[in-house]
Amino acid sequence: MARQILVLNGPNLNLLGTREPDVYGADTLDDILAELRAGVAGRDVELRDAQWNSEGDLIDALHDARTWADGVVFNPGAYTHTSIALRDAISACELPVVETHLSNVHAREEFRHTSMLSAVCLGVVGGFGKYSYVIALDGLLAHLDTL
Repeated sequence: MARQILVLNGPNLNLLGTREPDVYGADTLDDILAELRAGVAGRDVELRDAQWNSEGDLIDALHDARTWADGVVFNPGAYTHTSIALRDAISACELPVVETHLSNVHAREEFRHTSMLSAVCLGVVGGFGKYSYVIALDGLLAHLDTL
């Protein structure tokens, strides 16, 4: 049976490719998702993706994932540093979640150095641009293979 993975993206990630390409790269979110899909071709993995700019929609997506997903690759964007509600939703969904960032948040502004979510996530990957998603997905799948 295929592994079901949610690739969830938070605020402003719909603007990838045009928003601060010196920080986030020139690839669009569609480019990143296409690369992820190509990387799991033939691996018995099905990816679903969603991008929401609002916190409530991200929470709803995590709640919904409880009913079908085996795990989540999640780039929460700026909500990483502010959202206790997303932290609670990650805990409540009882799925392995990998917090993912394109940039190295620890090399940026000090307010980005604190994550409200990391402690309830399986792991954190950041700083590798679009490859952060690839690494996060591979790590998640390796974890699921050990269960």
